[in-house]
Amino acid sequence: MAQFPDIAVVGAGIVGAACAEALSSAGLVVQVLDRHAPAAGTSAAGEGNVLVSDKPPGAELRLALASRERWPELVDALREELGGAADFEWDAKGGVVAATTVDDSVALEAFAAEQRAAGVDARILTPDEAFQLEPHLTRETALAVHYPQDAQVQPVLAASALLAAVRKRGGAVRKATASGVTRGAGGRVTGVRTDRGVLHCGAVVNACGPWSAEFSRACGAPIAIHPRRGVVLVTAPVPAGTVRHKVYDADYVGAVESGEADLQTSTVVESTRAGTVLIGSSRERIGFDDTIRTRVLREIARKAAALFPVLGRVPVMRAYGGFRPYAPDHLPVIGEDPRVPGLWHATGHEGAGVGLAAATGRLLADLLTGRAPQVDPAPFRADRPALLEESPSSSQPHPRGP
Repeated sequence: MAQFPDIAVVGAGIVGAACAEALSSAGLVVQVLDRHAPAAGTSAAGEGNVLVSDKPPGAELRLALASRERWPELVDALREELGGAADFEWDAKGGVVAATTVDDSVALEAFAAEQRAAGVDARILTPDEAFQLEPHLTRETALAVHYPQDAQVQPVLAASALLAAVRKRGGAVRKATASGVTRGAGGRVTGVRTDRGVLHCGAVVNACGPWSAEFSRACGAPIAIHPRRGVVLVTAPVPAGTVRHKVYDADYVGAVESGEADLQTSTVVESTRAGTVLIGSSRERIGFDDTIRTRVLREIARKAAALFPVLGRVPVMRAYGGFRPYAPDHLPVIGEDPRVPGLWHATGHEGAGVGLAAATGRLLADLLTGRAPQVDPAPFRADRPALLEESPSSSQPHPRGP
């Protein structure tokens, strides 16, 4: 580690990669550290959602809208810079949210109205209009909302492209286990400790995802980020057009916003370029327990077949799970930690990390370089009360962390 970078980013998932790309684009020399291969943790276990449809008006929605605007710009720019190395599988497919009961229809229509007032393109559909967009949707659909802004990206490919840009600009991506920071006069960060020695740098970015609490604690500035587990089913390939958009039921938004630790499931269905269908979703706070539970898989599959009856006849090839970085107040952490000058955080996005990554990287780079931020950073500050309340689940180390 002879090179002296301006910034060390700890964590090579989609958020860490986006931060590293934005910082290198601003002219800084960046090194990215991870104890495993890039995007091997949470990013590899995600569906690649770039959503505005599931967020109520507020700070996270503003960040999501900025990220949705930024993602295609980033895709085009890196394709021009990297050529064939920038394969994101970007798909601006749009989303459809379906309600099957009167109560859900009323709630969904009111939610969509609030989103429209906040700048989201949310179009109310009659059942017949919904069936034109999704012919295999359940005939129990009472009302639906079309969200043209929803999109999808392949998270491992996206992270790889972002990191390729960092390398091309003089940075590096290294396999190393970070265990804290070194500090100089005034307590300011002067480097990051690793199993390969100390990497001297001007600032360190904690982009460790579900393992951010462990790293932040080692740096002397603990934040309460907890692992929240989710499971996804993958079907055998289906005929083209079986599922045309990102489709989920009206219960999904409530599950996303809930802070309950117990298992919650809601139906999310979308196709991939390979022809398979990804089916979710589940949420539960069980620490770093990675056991695949049959009852969870059954509940996800049952609900998916209710929303898309055609999927009841499609075999499931595999299931995979991952841990998402959950913040108690459901907002990411983006910015410098006032307790340790030079320590920055970019974490706590839970299941929205892929979608929010582009704007997170830009916001962090704006703040670190002193540029005027495009998004108000105040709601994401690291010293807000919800993050400073430690709990036992935030102190559980896990060997797969960055």
